Amino acid sequence: MLHNTNFLFLIAITLGYARNCTDNNVAVRTSFAIDYENDQFLLDGTPFRYVSGSFHYFRTPRQYWRDRLRKMRAAGLNAISTYVEWSLHQPELNKWVWDGDADLVEFIKQAQEEDLLVILRLGPYICAERDFGGFPYWLLSLVSDIKLRTNDSRYMEYAEKYLNQVLIRVKPLLRDNGGPIIMIQVENEYGHFYACDKHYTKRLRDIIKNHVKSDVVLFTTDGIYRPELRCGSIPGVYATIDFGTATNVTENFNLMREIEPKGPLVNSEFYTGWPSYWKGPFQRVETKKIIKMLDEMLSVGASVNFYMFYGGTNFAFTSGADVFDKYAPDITSYDYDAPLTEAGDLTPKYFQIRKTISQYLPLPNIPIPPVSLKGEYGIVQMKSVLRLFDNETRSLFGTKVINSQKALTFEALNVSSWLVLYEANVSSFDISNRSAILQASPKDRAFIYLDDELIGVLSRALKTKSLLLGPTNAKSLQILVENQGRVNFGNVDVEDFKGIFNVTLNDVKISPWNITGFRFNTIFESILTAIKSPTAEMKTLVSGPQILIGHFDVTGVPRDTYLNTAEWGKGAAFVNDRNLGRYWPLVGPQMTLYVPAAYLKEGKNTLVLVELEYVPANRKINFQTIPVLDYYSNRTSNR
Repeated sequence: MLHNTNFLFLIAITLGYARNCTDNNVAVRTSFAIDYENDQFLLDGTPFRYVSGSFHYFRTPRQYWRDRLRKMRAAGLNAISTYVEWSLHQPELNKWVWDGDADLVEFIKQAQEEDLLVILRLGPYICAERDFGGFPYWLLSLVSDIKLRTNDSRYMEYAEKYLNQVLIRVKPLLRDNGGPIIMIQVENEYGHFYACDKHYTKRLRDIIKNHVKSDVVLFTTDGIYRPELRCGSIPGVYATIDFGTATNVTENFNLMREIEPKGPLVNSEFYTGWPSYWKGPFQRVETKKIIKMLDEMLSVGASVNFYMFYGGTNFAFTSGADVFDKYAPDITSYDYDAPLTEAGDLTPKYFQIRKTISQYLPLPNIPIPPVSLKGEYGIVQMKSVLRLFDNETRSLFGTKVINSQKALTFEALNVSSWLVLYEANVSSFDISNRSAILQASPKDRAFIYLDDELIGVLSRALKTKSLLLGPTNAKSLQILVENQGRVNFGNVDVEDFKGIFNVTLNDVKISPWNITGFRFNTIFESILTAIKSPTAEMKTLVSGPQILIGHFDVTGVPRDTYLNTAEWGKGAAFVNDRNLGRYWPLVGPQMTLYVPAAYLKEGKNTLVLVELEYVPANRKINFQTIPVLDYYSNRTSNR
């Protein structure tokens, strides 16, 4: 038998042991477990507690992952927490994506290289203020009455495939295998969900355990309400709790003890900020309140995860919506008033948290990165090149026109997001000599046109479902429906189909429909630049949305910047074919869109706007170095 120490060490690595040794060169097995007897975690057999921060890899370009991770480690954190987003990795039924900004394995490896452990929150549902709570839209195209987040076999078939895809990739990265993953969450705040389907949560647990065995700690997290904790808890899975500064630490942890009498105290989501919605104020949480509660939790030995430590951005059409008394769509920015800004800059909140952590854990001996310089790329002159309703626009961005007796949903059309146009002939209604009432239920916002002329807007958020049409000779009715984000949280069913429903004119059903979906996955810059006959309409866009294009130069190495949309109406912006997300300065509070340097290039760059409502007379827009996320006006708007 060989006794060569180096040989034994190589065997230890192969068997999933640590890459570090004791002073006697004896391999120490890496592991993570719960010591119930002493109410603590054990990391490699040693008492341990984590101070973690949430950072979702899908909310920033991968070029910035290491920068954000290093800043989090420099703050004294010893772990990070991330959701895994199903819709990112399976955007279509037969398409999987695991590279680029979706390279989950690379993200986890970078976290380990930055000396951070990883807490993985797989879903399948994640909430996270993301469209549909992270579910892929196509789930709603499978069966009209599918019941998500339950043991419905029509849902579970795909949920299990998704979990298997993730778990196969992350298993080698578990702590027991020498990786950084110490905990995996089963579902997400399930206690809030009405179904309370214990068969469902136990099945998710078993799917995960089939891959990871006992090599990682499985956990749940729920809010500070007994019914939620009881419904969300799963046998054999450690139940944790989440809460923010408006509550009491002692009372909250006493409530957790009702579910978990023994084991470490854990706040899995300690809120540094809060979601913000269009037409509302930008939400902030005072630093002094955070520091006071953080100190209380650390003083009793609790493990804490900051939600969020770095928020990032809901690029493209990935922001979701909440529904309680009304539908409230999330803004594009996910800055979240977090310790690191949307651009990854350090805030006073960051330094106060770091100072508090240093009283309980040793700070790493690494320099704190400086704030990045921003680029001020000035004014861009935009040119209106197409109306959305033009045949050329339809050929570039539209789906094949579908004729249907009913107004099909986005999901039935296989259109994941943003815009669908419904057109019908209404000449048979004969409203040339009398007024008529158009009624419909929009999800989420519907621009109503008669013969290509805007006459009004219906809104789910404002609960406006009817519009008076004066006597008119119009023959064509057009309804442009905007999906503002599928519901990710609230007191309604999660199955949030998009489209226009129950459309009647004077209580008579309208039918048939010609339906066109619009996809802006690619902008066709060269075609838009070559168009020589731009549309002339400015200010309120009575004849329909416009597509505009402009160019700007970047000298030297590109820098992060912000696009100020303040003078515009509502739409989406694209830089070099990258979708920056929705803008809506008419209602606020967000005025600027974050533009990562990773989306820019030295020399000529292209900006495209798809504007739905209002184009300023000068058609100008500008880049600046300072974000504006908190401009809020109580102005009255029917939009």
